[in-house]
Amino acid sequence: MKIATFNINGIKARHVALCDWLDESQPDVALLQEIKSVDENFPRELFEERGYNVQTHGQKSFNGVAILSKLPLEDVTRGLPGDDADEQARWIEATVVGKASAVRLCGLYLPNGNPCPGPKYDYKLAWMARMEARARALLEEEIPVVMAGDYNIIPQDEDAARPEAWREDALARPESRAAYRRILNLGFTEAFRARVQGPEHYSFWDYQAGAWQRNDGIRIDHLLLSPQAADLLADCRIDKETRGRDKPSDHVPVWIELAA
Repeated sequence: MKIATFNINGIKARHVALCDWLDESQPDVALLQEIKSVDENFPRELFEERGYNVQTHGQKSFNGVAILSKLPLEDVTRGLPGDDADEQARWIEATVVGKASAVRLCGLYLPNGNPCPGPKYDYKLAWMARMEARARALLEEEIPVVMAGDYNIIPQDEDAARPEAWREDALARPESRAAYRRILNLGFTEAFRARVQGPEHYSFWDYQAGAWQRNDGIRIDHLLLSPQAADLLADCRIDKETRGRDKPSDHVPVWIELAA
């Protein structure tokens, strides 16, 4: 089962690039972030004609997450538990049924948090605390779980080309990294680092200042696996080359293969 996460930075602007990548990469499941579309305007027919079941959790102009799956989806839920007043579309869950195993998928777009300190950073940390609570509950079910998406977290200095430039940024502040580690330390495996070590592996390059051309990137798109999912992990890769194509997202896909 090939599962990918991809922050597409707007479905309207990026649907051609997204379809090209889907046709090439052929993931069984793609978890999308920043669709920036209400549900009724999402071009689901583009993906249904490619054999994907489509589930969205969108909002106008901002945020928004989606699941595209060639495999059956069950028990779809929308929104991160813990705050009924939170109207931001950043979390979607579903169970995907594979040949050998069912997997609970959580597609997420974690808040950026800048500028910090400030209310946006407070929201980020509060959201991460809710995510930790949901992660605990999922682990108690003792099933394969994949929490994948744009985490807006640079886990450690080697995940940035210029770590000094991010010291006071919400993506790398000690409080952000500590909140991320608390989730990991519940018993999750970060798929990419389970397969690949070392620096210069990135999933995001800013549109400004020639960041892509200079490989001035950061790694902020992650797939966290429960112990039951980690046991099924066969591979994890970053599709870096998509960033150099026409009208790209500033993120690139990251994918895993599970023996599911």
